[in-house]
Amino acid sequence: MTVSSKVIHILDGGMGRELEKIGAPFKQPEWSALALMQTPELVREVHTHFLNAGATVITTNAYAIVPFHIGETAFKEQAFSLAESAAKLAREAVTLQQNKSDKLSVAGCVPPAFGSYRPDLFDAKRVAEILTPLIKAQAPFIDVWLIETACSIEEAEAVVSLIKTLSSHPIWLSFSLQNRASSNEPVTLRSGEPLEKIAPLLESVDSVLFNCSQPEEMESALTITRELNENIATGAYANSFSERKRQHEANALLSELRNDITPQRYADYAQSWLAAGASIIGGCCGIGPEHIKAISDGVKS
Repeated sequence: MTVSSKVIHILDGGMGRELEKIGAPFKQPEWSALALMQTPELVREVHTHFLNAGATVITTNAYAIVPFHIGETAFKEQAFSLAESAAKLAREAVTLQQNKSDKLSVAGCVPPAFGSYRPDLFDAKRVAEILTPLIKAQAPFIDVWLIETACSIEEAEAVVSLIKTLSSHPIWLSFSLQNRASSNEPVTLRSGEPLEKIAPLLESVDSVLFNCSQPEEMESALTITRELNENIATGAYANSFSERKRQHEANALLSELRNDITPQRYADYAQSWLAAGASIIGGCCGIGPEHIKAISDGVKS
């Protein structure tokens, strides 16, 4: 059942694993950027899969267009053109679906510049160098910016500030959360900083979300955020990684996926996020079109 009469935005799911599923080239360290380089038509196909499943916002495949994933040389030579291609492919997919009654939007991915879950690698001096070409290349084709997997306050502040100097599009800021051993532990960012420290940032962006974290972490984070600022739009899109089992760095290998995150179970989590005030819901790594369809069906029923 629908939790509220407010407008609910349904994000897409994980690009990388869906690319792998349909036979696109996919491996670390290039991750989803490899398909963008070699088989861009499959990137558009994945966007279409998520739109057909009920997503109303699709995110550009720009997450891995950073030196951390594609290397310094490829980044210098191809970053702008790859990001432009990613944005065009997303826009093309949406344009082909515009006969739908729902309003569809493209979110421009602003990725973590130094790798996922690695606040220790953050270098404020290089943020503009790495992210400016991605922002400038995508800006003509997108409706909103989605800063993904921010792991520290310093990172979030730097990226928000940079975007505001380059673009007037709305900004959705999404943080990644540390896994807790129990619900009695405080909710923290990957940096270990208490979630409450994001409070000043809530005045600088249009929405605050949580992504690429376990689905069990989202409801508490949403509740805390609403307590910090009851007027801020909030959202969540979790992953299905077996994070508690992983022994390697997030970017080093292809992480194992949980087999208990079925579409229906994921849709149940999403309903709890809506009940906690979220108006933007979707999926991250390992969450496929079947999960997004379950969410969409649940919102519409």
